[in-house]
Amino acid sequence: MANKKKVVVTGFEPFGEHAVNSSWVAVQELEQLGLGEAVDLHVCEIPVEYQAVQNLLPSLWKEQQPQLVVHVGVSGLATTVTLEQCGHNKGYKRLDNCSFCPASQCCMENGPDCIKSVLDMDAVCKRVNDSDIGIAVSVSKDAGRYLCDYTYYTSLYLRQGHAAFVHVPPLGKPYSSQDLGRGLQAVIQEMLKLLEEEHKHNEHCNHSH
Repeated sequence: MANKKKVVVTGFEPFGEHAVNSSWVAVQELEQLGLGEAVDLHVCEIPVEYQAVQNLLPSLWKEQQPQLVVHVGVSGLATTVTLEQCGHNKGYKRLDNCSFCPASQCCMENGPDCIKSVLDMDAVCKRVNDSDIGIAVSVSKDAGRYLCDYTYYTSLYLRQGHAAFVHVPPLGKPYSSQDLGRGLQAVIQEMLKLLEEEHKHNEHCNHSH
């Protein structure tokens, strides 16, 4: 298929108490499963470093030119697969793996305080939960003001909201790596369907005027 959709999914390297980062383990599981024939899936591991994120993301978007980038991160507080609706610009005081934090404590100088994803995470959440895959999905509006939130905001800023972020619990609390891979697969497939529906709806609206 010439017109395969390209999707980039990222996980994070280990940090702090997360000697194994379940986000990257889950993304590797997803890579094994794939997203179906029509999707070209590219995965990569992101350092838990503010400056590395600032350097890496613009080139990732430029080189891959994906329809969608989905960042996946671990949250010690999460017990579900959690869809983040928005990223935040300010409040980055926590030191990264290089013991660095931005002097301004913000992501993009003069950027809006909060940027929402164009994806309706409530709709994605409902569809996945209705499909009964045995993995609970929920929605959050606070990605935690650390590298997860910082990375999400950067992608939302670079791509006018065409990005997504998913928080996963640590391994075994309660889900296995295989469960998390399946959960990501279901969530991202619904995100792509939603984008497709919106695209068709917009085309239809444009034609009917």
